Amino acid sequence: MDMVSRAKLKQRGLKRFGKSFKYAKDGLKYAFKYEQNMLAHILATTLVIAMGIIFKISLIEWLFVILIIGLVIATELINTSIEAVVDLACKEIDPVAKVAKDTAAAAVMVFAIVAILLALFIFLPKLIVLIGG
Repeated sequence: MDMVSRAKLKQRGLKRFGKSFKYAKDGLKYAFKYEQNMLAHILATTLVIAMGIIFKISLIEWLFVILIIGLVIATELINTSIEAVVDLACKEIDPVAKVAKDTAAAAVMVFAIVAILLALFIFLPKLIVLIGG
């Protein structure tokens, strides 16, 4: 693609700005519909938000919870896009393509583990108090 046609595609304006939100919404819809792990993230998010409300977590705790939820979901979306591009580029099984897909999935796993640790750090003491320990 030459620079002129790319520049034309990247023109700015209110209409194009509005379309960018539609494209982002389409990406979210796709991920929620077709990505199995996204369902797990949404279920975990719902549980954590419910627990936050029940235990009346502090503002700082809410900030950490919201940040990690955003990071996990955003990383899952990036992983989905990497997998799609790799699948588009490689019609056959390729070891380098596998590395790209596996490392993108590992990034999601790292954030998910951090999210679990954060949830334990915030909610475990509250659960222990509730149980009477």
